[in-house]
Amino acid sequence: FYKDGSPYLLGGDHVGRDVFSRGLYGARISLTVMVVAMSAGMIIGTSLGLVSGYAGGVVDEVITRIVDIWLGFPFLLLALVVAITVGASFTVVMFLMVLLAWSGFVRNVRADVLVLKESDYVASAKVAGASTLRILTRHILPGTVGTITVIASLSVGSLILAEATLSFLGAGIPSPAPSWGNMVSEGRDYLQTAWWTSAFPGLALFLTVMSLNFIGDWVRDRLDPKLRQLD
Repeated sequence: FYKDGSPYLLGGDHVGRDVFSRGLYGARISLTVMVVAMSAGMIIGTSLGLVSGYAGGVVDEVITRIVDIWLGFPFLLLALVVAITVGASFTVVMFLMVLLAWSGFVRNVRADVLVLKESDYVASAKVAGASTLRILTRHILPGTVGTITVIASLSVGSLILAEATLSFLGAGIPSPAPSWGNMVSEGRDYLQTAWWTSAFPGLALFLTVMSLNFIGDWVRDRLDPKLRQLD
């Protein structure tokens, strides 16, 4: 441990590793997990939302009930069980983050589709003989882009925080690979003698999540038609 007079900008950890360099590498891991999980969750959730809203009937009921059940299930408990059963790894964390990301897209995209499928241009496309796939991808999907963008922007911060939480609990990115969560976890035993080993990764996590939430709020204010009408 050394902070004052240290050759490292933010000091070293309990085995002499550079906290700053590990924090930067941990940021890359956290952002990679977020981007991949968000992209996969967005594709899965949007597809299910389009099918649910457009098909209606039994299909809509089944998909809606699955989403409701999933949202009522304690995600952290599932993540811990999976990590204990399969073992913590980068692939497992990515899979868990996808499971966390998809459900929000389903419900919001479905709500948009229920409105858009009653529009005149969709009715005209049906009369013209357009296939269901063409109607969904060419006429309905573009109308949901604003909602998809808002949900994605509001979810990125929570995904990074969820990954850090799993890593802190030992169910996320395994050591020695650095992640902000496991850096905070590794440094908690040395808070009295080397506070910076946990404080700086925790501060980076806090500032990143807060900034992403602010950006998400701004995107929502710009793209949400209901909020724009109030302005």
